[in-house]
Amino acid sequence: METLVINYACREKRYALLKNNRVEKLVIQQPRKESIVGNIYLGIVTKVLPGMDAAFVDIGLEQDGYLHADKLSSIPSSIDEKKTSISSLVHQGQRLLVQVDKDAIRNKGPRLTANIEFAGNLIVYLPKGHYTAVSKKIADHAVREKWRQFAEKVKEGEEGILFRTACEKYSEEEVIDELDALREQYRKMLQAFKIQKKPGLLLERNTFLEEIRGEMQKMTEGRIICDDHEPIDFLRRINKNEQIGFVYYREKKNIFSAYHVEHELEKALKKIVWLENGAYLVFEETEALTVIDVNTGKFSGKMDQRETIVKTNELAAVEIARQIRLRDLSGIILVDFIGMQDKEDEQRIIKKMEEALSSDDKRTRISGFTSLGILELTRKRTKVSLLENLTSTCPVCHGAGRVLSAETIAFRLERELWEFKGQEAEAVLIESTDEVKNIFCGPEDRHRKQLEGILGFKILFVLTGEMRPFYKITRFGTLTDLSGQAGN
Repeated sequence: METLVINYACREKRYALLKNNRVEKLVIQQPRKESIVGNIYLGIVTKVLPGMDAAFVDIGLEQDGYLHADKLSSIPSSIDEKKTSISSLVHQGQRLLVQVDKDAIRNKGPRLTANIEFAGNLIVYLPKGHYTAVSKKIADHAVREKWRQFAEKVKEGEEGILFRTACEKYSEEEVIDELDALREQYRKMLQAFKIQKKPGLLLERNTFLEEIRGEMQKMTEGRIICDDHEPIDFLRRINKNEQIGFVYYREKKNIFSAYHVEHELEKALKKIVWLENGAYLVFEETEALTVIDVNTGKFSGKMDQRETIVKTNELAAVEIARQIRLRDLSGIILVDFIGMQDKEDEQRIIKKMEEALSSDDKRTRISGFTSLGILELTRKRTKVSLLENLTSTCPVCHGAGRVLSAETIAFRLERELWEFKGQEAEAVLIESTDEVKNIFCGPEDRHRKQLEGILGFKILFVLTGEMRPFYKITRFGTLTDLSGQAGN
């Protein structure tokens, strides 16, 4: 039983896919962080980089887009043909029709392609695609061949057509209707491209509704629950599966809370995930890669040690695959499973990971175990992870995850004050947190009094409400002037 829970009533759009009441996928789209993947722009080339075989393209956003030579439709597709350099394909100041292939991530601008696609409910239309493809999820070879032959009859010139899985339930006439609508959309966009002078948006895609549509088309049976009419009406119009029901949620309680999704969302932002046998996983996301550590935790097992380790690793593999989808982890992912000595055991874990990742929409490749026993895999990156999407850098530790201790800060203050030994001033005023002051002064104020005797001036404090251990030497002056400002 599958359930698609859609929270659409507020500005932040969210949906969750539940299988047997267990959350398997989470997607959240915030207005300021809305994905622009699929949007089509008029771009102007700002810089050509022959060494990188790429160009930077201004599309009217804060960051220029990155366009590699192999994403230009004029590049020969055959590997036997001589590759053409980027310099012979584009030049600075050239106008281009480009589509966003990957969102901007941190300091990297969006990745672009000149191979434009128009996504429909049944097909993906490529005006200059030159080829035909049919979803591999259509198992019947005869059906796939039927659509290939159909494409050869309806294609015009350089066009390409990708047939979605949903085509199985539709007629050729319905596919032609959608193809004609997408062709018309392309023609209108070309007209806008000719008229528009400055870099900017030509066609915006509602990626959120498109993703929901994709989820529905993969469902065999179940229900779709939403707190807003727009998605329900949209999905009902295109649905042909009688095994899917639609529910309009009207209660006051937030729909994610009502279906226990909010709790899973909170767990997906935590570093530690507990397994049902008492073992646990630790997730560490960095800019370059994600590291996942498997620990036995409270689990000791009733089997022999080898079997205990393998069973724990298998359980971890299934949950790791689920967390990868929930957290939308991508790029390089390293998993440090509990050490296994036998290569057969490692193959069991790889097989378990492959099975658990088989339902993932994004392309995932498992490279295998390294010589150090680390499982290495990669997952296609199109946008930032859930953690990066919903959180910001800590203003205290600036993303390090650690801050200097009160002891370290207090000793640093002591060293700095030694540099002012022999000052003519009678006193110094220091802002600090209470903990730093107490460590600096020592039991019964002994250390402060001893240091004052050595340095030759009084040390006065004023306390601040800083969250992290902190100090700042504010000023030197007379004891009378500074005593009125000090809190001691």
